[in-house]
Amino acid sequence: KATEGGDHNDTTFEVNFANARNHGFIRGAYHFYIPGTDALKQADFFIRTVKLDTGDLPPVLDVEVTGRKEKQELQQGLKRWLDRVESHYGVKPILYTYWIAHYYVDSVKYQGKWNFWQHTDVGNVPGIKEDVDLNVFNGTLEDLKKLTIK
Repeated sequence: KATEGGDHNDTTFEVNFANARNHGFIRGAYHFYIPGTDALKQADFFIRTVKLDTGDLPPVLDVEVTGRKEKQELQQGLKRWLDRVESHYGVKPILYTYWIAHYYVDSVKYQGKWNFWQHTDVGNVPGIKEDVDLNVFNGTLEDLKKLTIK
């Protein structure tokens, strides 16, 4: 996670993001959306915080709370964030939502099209002290590379 809302950033993001590149990983960054905060303020905060390069995944918008917003109002805010970020980076962002999350099982049971499946939020990765989310990509390494920024 890089940013959340309009002013909260993950204090470990910069180091983790740089180290991921230094160790040859395909890396990505996400923004945790807060419906009660202006969408463009959130998008601009993410843009100021995250410098994406060739070979990085597109920016990700993490939508997990509705903030008691009506469906249309929530959708309008999300669209404003997505449009601003796409315009800045020149690539369509990835949308993540927990609404179809499938944790702690051996295989995904979702029948629609999907690219990434976050299967746990308590994973371990050498070199990182805290629990981390672990994801599976639905494709080959070449397919994954096709998603990265050119």
